[in-house]
Amino acid sequence: MSSNAATQTVTAVALLCPGQGAQHIGMGKSWAEASAAARDVFQQANDILGYDLTSLCFDGPEDVLNRTDRAQPAIYTASVASYRGLVETGELNPDDLAMTAGLSLGEFTALHLADAVTFENGLKLVQLRGEAMQQAAEAADSSMVAVTGDVTEEKILELCDKARGEGILVPANYNSPMQVVVSGSTDACERAVKVADEMGLKPTPLAVAGAFHSPIMAPAANKLREALVQTPFTAPRVPVIANVTGQPHDDNPDAIREQLVNQLTHPVRWTQSMGLAAQDFSFSQFRELAPGRVLSGLMRRIDRSIKVRNHAEPA
Repeated sequence: MSSNAATQTVTAVALLCPGQGAQHIGMGKSWAEASAAARDVFQQANDILGYDLTSLCFDGPEDVLNRTDRAQPAIYTASVASYRGLVETGELNPDDLAMTAGLSLGEFTALHLADAVTFENGLKLVQLRGEAMQQAAEAADSSMVAVTGDVTEEKILELCDKARGEGILVPANYNSPMQVVVSGSTDACERAVKVADEMGLKPTPLAVAGAFHSPIMAPAANKLREALVQTPFTAPRVPVIANVTGQPHDDNPDAIREQLVNQLTHPVRWTQSMGLAAQDFSFSQFRELAPGRVLSGLMRRIDRSIKVRNHAEPA
């Protein structure tokens, strides 16, 4: 073995893909300006969707970009554009990819980057998912509340039991050891604010379209299931962590489809997912794709020893 080969190290990259909430006006614009490959992704998205997603991402208006049915395809497209830009400029070698994970919507991006679904099919699913979630949210009086503090799973379940009443209230996002979002009917969410205060926790009502990752999303889950059955999937070429289990997806396409359906009505276990990634895999780099910095911030709260390089903008 040559001395060069003996000293060569393998770069194992874990890619983190943002979810809804990371959108902002101007998202992906700097990538499109810096990379022909990124520009091509935005143009392809325009053609697939049949509307000018590029202008919406770059120029808004903000109230339209923030709609669930627009934010989801916008984030998916911006994330993929940043990935293609990184590859084109040589900042990322696809062969170095060792794992992908995405928060909620970002799980679709993660599956695409792991070659489990094509960009076009992934985008069509994300568009349908966003539309179905928007419709389910508009059909029910529902909301979400972020709860900060010593939020163990047991404590959050206790909060939901105390505040639920005759409504719906469930854990929706285990974002970090210090923050969990609960989701449900508006009356139950209002009670959750009071109960959280009484339990010594800090509640923050969220300005969202509705109760995502709760049983209220069942109609959206049914529509997504119908679309997934018609969508080709293959085994991911690298592990992709599933939101619902906090474990890598099975190689079986039907099992992947089922996890994506379940995700709409079950909690996103991001804390557990990143705990697994930090402890059970040996990655030399963690990178967060465009358009935001949310996942980098959550990682600091999950495991401060893990440094995440952010790619919201080109280097």
